[in-house]
Amino acid sequence: MKRIVFCLVCWLAVAGAKSQNVTVDAAIDSLQLLIGEQAKLKIEVSADVQSKLQMPLYTDTIITGIEIVETAPADTQYLNKGKRMVVTQEYTITSWDSAFYYIPPVEAVVDDVAYHSKSLALKVLTLPVPMDEENPDAIFPAKEIRSISIGWEDIDQIVYSVLIMALLAVLAVYLYKRLKDNKPIIRFIKVEPKQPPHEVALKQMDEIKADRQLCMNNPKQYYTNLTDALRTYMSERFNFNAMEMTSTEIIGHLQAVHDSDSLKELKDLFMTSDLVKFAKYAPMLNENDMNLLNAIDFINATKQEPTPNAKTEPTVIKVEEERPKRIRMALLAGIAMSGVVLVVLMVYVVRCLLNLL
Repeated sequence: MKRIVFCLVCWLAVAGAKSQNVTVDAAIDSLQLLIGEQAKLKIEVSADVQSKLQMPLYTDTIITGIEIVETAPADTQYLNKGKRMVVTQEYTITSWDSAFYYIPPVEAVVDDVAYHSKSLALKVLTLPVPMDEENPDAIFPAKEIRSISIGWEDIDQIVYSVLIMALLAVLAVYLYKRLKDNKPIIRFIKVEPKQPPHEVALKQMDEIKADRQLCMNNPKQYYTNLTDALRTYMSERFNFNAMEMTSTEIIGHLQAVHDSDSLKELKDLFMTSDLVKFAKYAPMLNENDMNLLNAIDFINATKQEPTPNAKTEPTVIKVEEERPKRIRMALLAGIAMSGVVLVVLMVYVVRCLLNLL
């Protein structure tokens, strides 16, 4: 007898545990509707994967007064490493009669056992219709067609689209011209303070002094570099075109603004330079060094230091490089994309205008 009672208790416990593994839930996404509006009825059943499940079958109606517009395919989701499954069925419902509807619990069958969800309620409202209280059965004629003036909210999208089209057109033309001329999209301009003439000249003298091979192997180029640096310095320091003058003209011009006795070494330098360049004269190394020192002494003796509060004249340096191939391809892609967007916006604007007419 005890064994029978024990088996009965175990069977009830197993059956109870098995029933607890099955849940049926039903919900509507809206508790009240206007006549003709639609809502979603969602039925969800959770059970073990091995269970045999039969979902509720609805054809045209849920109950009288609530119609099914569309039935979505059932969706199955597996949980707990594939041990559990959740089957979801969704119905799109509507109603054409105003009333308060009671939806009985939804029934699902799992392993030949029926399980039920909670009951639902849906309230369907009607639209108020204005009536003549004195003549409730009177039939009114159709209203006349009224013209509505065009407001900003009707044309704002058109205006914005036209502005974007104009900007894209300007950008496309600009990119095409830069691509055709092989110029960068943005010109980089670097502005640096202008160095005093004597600093530039002394820097060039240091470079000439450091190149000993040029002094020994190519004296003609050595004196060309030396005199060109001096001529550039004189042009900026004394404001005359020394680059286009002969050596005699330069000395004569300097004698008018400078002490003639201090120009003797400079005369010797220019004379040696002319002999080297035009008479193939081969100077000694110490003579080259002496002429270089004389040039440096002349620059130091005639240099003009800038005043501390003087405004430095800027030197503008433009940096423009040829565009690499990948940038050219990117520009072509940008131009093509701008054209496509322009066409799309044009079609959109035309359709909006036709809708306004």
